[in-house]
Amino acid sequence: MSVLTKYIRDIKDFPKKGIVFKDITPLLKNPQTFAEVNRILFEQYKQSKIDYVVGIESRGFIIGAALAVQLKAGFIPIRKKGKLPYKTIQKTYDLEYGTDIIEMHVDAVKKNDRVLLVDDLIATGGTLRACAELVASQGAELVDIAVVVELEFLKGRKTLNPYPLYSIIKY
Repeated sequence: MSVLTKYIRDIKDFPKKGIVFKDITPLLKNPQTFAEVNRILFEQYKQSKIDYVVGIESRGFIIGAALAVQLKAGFIPIRKKGKLPYKTIQKTYDLEYGTDIIEMHVDAVKKNDRVLLVDDLIATGGTLRACAELVASQGAELVDIAVVVELEFLKGRKTLNPYPLYSIIKY
C-alpha cells in the first residue's frame, strides 16, 4: 500500500449505515501528500496532450483544477443538476437508491478535444461512467479517467468498460 493511505480516513456508516467512506480530506490538508498526488498524476499525463481536465463535483474539482494548471490545460466542472449557470447538457444515471443527473455546459468540450476526467474515488463506477458518456456525447476524446482511490471490491472498473481508468491507491 502507498504511504498516502495513512492520510485517508475511514468514516463508518457515512453517508448511510453499512458504508465505510474513504475520506481524502486529511490527504488534501497535508501539503506534502496533496503535492505528491498532484505529482503522480502530472507524471502520468504530462505527455498526453490534454486540452481539458474535467472534474466531478466536488472533490474532483480540487484535484482536477490543480492538475489542469500543471498540465497547462483548461478546467471544466461537471456538477449535479441545476448548479451550472449557463445552458447545459445532462446525463441521468442510476444509483443504488434511485437516479441522479449530472450536467456540463453545452460549450464545454467539442469534437476531438482531448479530455482527462478526474475524481477522488471510484466505487461502483456509475457516476464516472455517466460523466464519461457525457463528455463522449460531445465528440471529445476521453484520454483517460484518473482517480486517487479505487475500491476494487466494488468492481467499478468493470462498470467503466471500455473507458480506461488510472488509480493511485487501491483498496
